[in-house]
Amino acid sequence: MKDVYITRISKYLPNEPVSNDQMEERLGILNGTVSKARRVVLRNNQIKTRYYALDADGKITHNNAELTKEAIALLCDSDFTSNDIQILSCGTGSPDQILPSHTAMVHGYLKNGNLEINSPSGACCSGMNALKYGYMAIKSEQNTNAVCTGSERASSWMKSDVFENEIEHLKQLEETPILAFNKDFLRWMLSDGAGAFLLENQPNGNCPLKIEWMQGYSYAYEIEACMYAGGDKQENGALKPWSEYPSEEWAQRSLFAIKQDVKLLSENILTKGVDSLKKVLDKNNLKPQDITYYLPHISSYYFKETLYQEMKNQGIEIPLENWFMNLSKVGNIGSASIYIMLEELATSGKLKKGDTILLSVPESSRFSYTYAYLTVC
Repeated sequence: MKDVYITRISKYLPNEPVSNDQMEERLGILNGTVSKARRVVLRNNQIKTRYYALDADGKITHNNAELTKEAIALLCDSDFTSNDIQILSCGTGSPDQILPSHTAMVHGYLKNGNLEINSPSGACCSGMNALKYGYMAIKSEQNTNAVCTGSERASSWMKSDVFENEIEHLKQLEETPILAFNKDFLRWMLSDGAGAFLLENQPNGNCPLKIEWMQGYSYAYEIEACMYAGGDKQENGALKPWSEYPSEEWAQRSLFAIKQDVKLLSENILTKGVDSLKKVLDKNNLKPQDITYYLPHISSYYFKETLYQEMKNQGIEIPLENWFMNLSKVGNIGSASIYIMLEELATSGKLKKGDTILLSVPESSRFSYTYAYLTVC
């Protein structure tokens, strides 16, 4: 089987960075009242700036497929053009539509001839699943290159007009309608952007990264949905999909907004994350001291210290000086976060031959975790 290398990395972050004080200007104020949850959530997540595919007036500047196309274009030059791409594998948790698939839409924007496409669904892990598809295709000698991406355009799901009908409906029921915290919480957490990798079967480029292995673990068999969109949670924990509601309730319930069961998140995200990390280290006979750089995708700095403590509790402590993160600058971009994090590390000048990198991506939608182990060539 062939070795697989990440030979080029790119990112595309739309427009100018948005500060905490500018967020409600872009996303819109609900019911004429400044959100009470915003300051609490931002204090905990410690994100200082993020990017939105929205202009200063809150108008949309890019859809998700366009963001992805821009990131892919930055991979290409005269030596490797978009026409050279053999596989296009694009993950996202916020596709522009239900059908056609996200990757089909990206391919439509690229206009680069026939190629194989793959569209993994899901949330944060969809970007890693996109990467694994390209990795396996090259590993098994089906192809010699692949472009893999992660991208999100969450801002349009969080704009105030998404919730207007629900707020109006609540006004009929109570004097001071307040958006449920499981929806308001995510308005201050998520960001837009796209990242892309070029995978090849040769170590081309200035600082290629060899993918040693990729593995994932799901806990959906024992935990109910935690982050979801396109449905609503019932008292028994089951999800009722949008297709089973009358159409007039779609807007009244904001069924297509992204929601987070915060209690379920705090109870499980770290314990299952470290449990899966322990499994992957044991399976690959890897010790914490074998990791030069640990890149954890976490949604909030609130979880950083408790994640570290949970590692210590389970005997797999990775020293904090080995961690590399950029959440405070770019925000939580879901499936794109790990791509953009690795791009910043790769261009930092810190990497040297023989360094190892562990990519760690959790997905709270129903608690999945995906890992990749890289070596600097």
